[in-house]
Amino acid sequence: MTKSTESPRSPKENSVKSNSAKETRASKARKPASTATIDWYDRPQYFDMVFRDETAIEMAFLDEAYQRYATGTVSRVYEPGCGSGRLVAASAARGYDVVGLDNNDAMLAYLRRRLQRRKLSAELINGDMTSHVCSPAVDAAFCTFNTFRHMMDEASAIAHLRSVAESLRDGGIYVLGFHCIPLDADPDCIERWKASHGGTNISVTLKVIDFQRRKRRETLRVSIKATRKSGTVERVRSEFPLRLYTPAQAFKMLESVSDVFEIVGVHDFDYEIKEQREMDDDLTDALFVLRKR
Repeated sequence: MTKSTESPRSPKENSVKSNSAKETRASKARKPASTATIDWYDRPQYFDMVFRDETAIEMAFLDEAYQRYATGTVSRVYEPGCGSGRLVAASAARGYDVVGLDNNDAMLAYLRRRLQRRKLSAELINGDMTSHVCSPAVDAAFCTFNTFRHMMDEASAIAHLRSVAESLRDGGIYVLGFHCIPLDADPDCIERWKASHGGTNISVTLKVIDFQRRKRRETLRVSIKATRKSGTVERVRSEFPLRLYTPAQAFKMLESVSDVFEIVGVHDFDYEIKEQREMDDDLTDALFVLRKR
């Protein structure tokens, strides 16, 4: 995947990240493109291509976090908002007993096929991440990349954290990752990705189209151009809101559930388990490790 950022929100994001994308030759003849306003979560294959290169480093961090921060053995794990199931499948392949929760049927159907192809198993549930409680309890949970920000008010966020706490055994951990947007962030942010897999090439543009600091809300537009091996081109456009957090607001929210969780680790999206981050205004790619009391 190749990623570029224009008008970055922090100096750290002012870079081009290149992992494994390959530029492919354009087809001599392209079939007419279909264009639709579709929730990009209803196109799990494209969603999955954007993030698949992060799977190995995320899983390595999770394995290390389980050993470093959880008390006792971690064998049963839970991902609320599991989406296309990259980490569900990767966890199952490592031998974990996995629970995956999402509220999108297309995502869950895609994940079931993925597990079947790899002869893996997991418990998949269509449910609400603000209220679902796992039974039996799990040893660890993870939600690593901004899914948490889809909960648009404090009550929903707190309900989610408490439902995860109720799902965990004592001493179990929750690895929670999301972007914090500092007060001096540039609201005019555009990011672009390119990715290729299985003969399909996609170009993704993510743009902030509305930014309301006082309401703690931003609206993002995702535009996707997907060119399949056959030459067929599909264009998808989707818009969705996310809740805004400054680092201070994130810390305050986590303190509000300190009766059930303690913060035992603060990291970032570099996924370096040995490097703790300071809980200050420079923390923009936040990865919190919470342990159930």
